[in-house]
Amino acid sequence: MKGISYSRYGGPEVLEYGELRDPKVGPDQVLVKVRAAAVNPVDWKCREGHLDALLDAVFPVIPGWDVSGVVVRPGVSVTEFGAGDEVIGYVREDFLSRGTFAEYVAAPVRTLARKPRNLSFEEAAGLPLAGLTAYQVLVKALDVQRGETVLVHAAAGGVGSLAVQIAAHLGARVIGTAGTSNHDYVRALGGEPVAYGEGLAERVRGLAPDGVDAVFDTVGGDTLKVSANLLAPEGRLASIADPEVLGHGGRYAFVRPDAEDLRHLSQLAERGVVTVHVQETFPLERAADAQRLSQEGHTRGKLVVTPAREDEEGDVWAGNDEGALYTTSQEGTF
Repeated sequence: MKGISYSRYGGPEVLEYGELRDPKVGPDQVLVKVRAAAVNPVDWKCREGHLDALLDAVFPVIPGWDVSGVVVRPGVSVTEFGAGDEVIGYVREDFLSRGTFAEYVAAPVRTLARKPRNLSFEEAAGLPLAGLTAYQVLVKALDVQRGETVLVHAAAGGVGSLAVQIAAHLGARVIGTAGTSNHDYVRALGGEPVAYGEGLAERVRGLAPDGVDAVFDTVGGDTLKVSANLLAPEGRLASIADPEVLGHGGRYAFVRPDAEDLRHLSQLAERGVVTVHVQETFPLERAADAQRLSQEGHTRGKLVVTPAREDEEGDVWAGNDEGALYTTSQEGTF
């Protein structure tokens, strides 16, 4: 199969497009034909070695944790999915090696849910990691309640845009920081936009004089320090960007795969509660360009990479089980 990989830590130049070893499908995995894979900041952070203290890298590493696609075949113990099922997944294992920036991925069942029927494959690929991050921080770390005021930083970004929608669905009033060009977008998501940068504290206090009940920090640094001073007396603070949040009495959060949470997000998408905005789609061979753009930090919504589509009838997988062939019809699937 074709895909993207890197054999050492470094900048975007270490990413190579070419032939990769076909994935083996374990008993608790399903083989997924990748239709789209979203780009996340953690991808370039892993590529540069920033997560080396947490995750072993088994080179060559295929990047990518988000996927939407079609099940080609399930592992021998899998009953949840069958060939032809459309799925989404936050396919993170406890090491770096077998990612989603490829034509196929062997995904553990615990990382998957059925794809929302009303989203395109590109939109659906942007839901798992960012959506799970937003959901788990708001519901589990911050315990946001109806009637509370929540401050979401980088509210137009991948995680922030979903956090605004989920917090509003929970019944909270949402204030979201964003560049002025994205203020209308934040309003459309259900938030009240404020400009980030110098004077942020005064602008937020103008909207919430008594402080905010919860802050969802996606930026860290000075933004985190300002946020700690904007809390109401019983306010809560969580960050996915800066462990210094612990020194402010807050929670440092790292998203985890959770099939039940992902199923809930898929249902919210089907109900129209959450939408995913795709800023740009790149062919898989241009994944380095997608990561460069992600690293600039000014994306509205999500960036997505897509493998080439087959033109022939059907899709044939030459698997690892004694050369057996597995065929899935193209009709209504690919």
